[in-house]
Amino acid sequence: MTTTPSDPTTVLPGRPPVVDLAAWQTARDELLVREKAHTREGDALAAARRRLPMVELDGTVEVVGPDGPVPFQNLFQGRDELVVYKHMWYDGAPHQGQCEGCTTTAWHVKDAVYLNARGVSFAVLTSGPWDEVAPYVEFMGYTQPWYSVRGMEAPVGGGMGHIVSFLRDGDRVFLTYSTTGRGNEPVNGSLSLLDMTPYGRGETWEDAPEGWPEGRSPCWSWRSDADGNATWGPTSRPVPQWTRPGVTPVDTLGRHGHHH
Repeated sequence: MTTTPSDPTTVLPGRPPVVDLAAWQTARDELLVREKAHTREGDALAAARRRLPMVELDGTVEVVGPDGPVPFQNLFQGRDELVVYKHMWYDGAPHQGQCEGCTTTAWHVKDAVYLNARGVSFAVLTSGPWDEVAPYVEFMGYTQPWYSVRGMEAPVGGGMGHIVSFLRDGDRVFLTYSTTGRGNEPVNGSLSLLDMTPYGRGETWEDAPEGWPEGRSPCWSWRSDADGNATWGPTSRPVPQWTRPGVTPVDTLGRHGHHH
């Protein structure tokens, strides 16, 4: 059967029904009621988040960055609020072997210009040793500040894979909020856009219509070869890396070609 715009009853195999614009608008308006309720609940959750109790911590503990050890409170850059992403690290791994989820999250907050304009500083903390972290940050082209918190206790160190918020009051520093897992997703605007598309994120756990393309693992397409094929290996790298001027494939040690 040939699908034509004038045949609103046509059902493609394994696909939602094809309808006219008026019928689509009705269904869309019904979904909008649920979406608005979801938005209002999100606002209520954010209000509750702002009312969580705080935990005071020692802001003088030192983290390691490009200028060596600095007090954690320096990461506020004189502002009252600080959000950090705690990036997992695989010791000795090549650049393309670092965590897909953490890499994807960090990529979506490449800079913090808008946060800074709102009085919020941003930094990435990682458990990796600084001598491994520094070349990785350069390789990825990140402009946000990175620091090593290797061997440090929570909430500055500790477990990785989290978004954590801190508040500063003069010399006093407080932990206010932390989230991990899918709680990290709001940082990743690409996921929100994918959720608006018919095929979604293309992940196996998603509830999709029968016959939809088969899902894969999260972040399955994050690494690719020079031709854009999703792959992991000595010459793969995070997809956005291939758009950098003068990019050459990485070797097995994770080093990259010079493009100065």
